[in-house]
Parts: sequence; structure tokens; C-alpha cells
Amino acid sequence: MRKLGKLKISEIGSGCMSISANYGPPADKNQGIQVIRAAHEKGVTLFDTAEVYGPYTSEELVGEALAPFRDKVVIANKRVTGSLG
Repeated sequence: MRKLGKLKISEIGSGCMSISANYGPPADKNQGIQVIRAAHEKGVTLFDTAEVYGPYTSEELVGEALAPFRDKVVIANKRVTGSLG
């Protein structure tokens, strides 16, 4: 575990982008949930997502997967504002 400000998180985090978008077709929803929960079972407590992954599908998947133990994990979320062009 490591301290990040006032947070105590796992040394290794889980980036959730490619589960729902961007690198090939998205994984099956249930498979994605299983992968995220398996990471948590192995000690991962930091999960990273963003509204642009999907859009929004990664946030929804991560939220559903982590709901049973939401108070035991940290979700990092990147928000995009303004024009990307």
C-alpha cells in the first residue's frame, strides 16, 4: 500500500480503458466486471477510468463492478472539458 495525499491505495492500480473501448471491441460486460473484481480480490484498490472511454461506458462498468465494495476502493476519473479539436 502507498499513501497518495490522504488516501491509502494499492501500489498497483488498474486502468480500465481497454475493457470497454479504444483497443479493439469492448469486452463482454460480465467479463469486464469479472476482470475488475478479480483485480480487487488480488489487492488492487485504485481503478482508473474516464468519461471519454466509451463514452461513459467505462464509468458505468467500473461503477457496477465496484459497487459491492465501493467504500474499500478509490476510483480515479479524468474529465475532459472544452474543445478537443
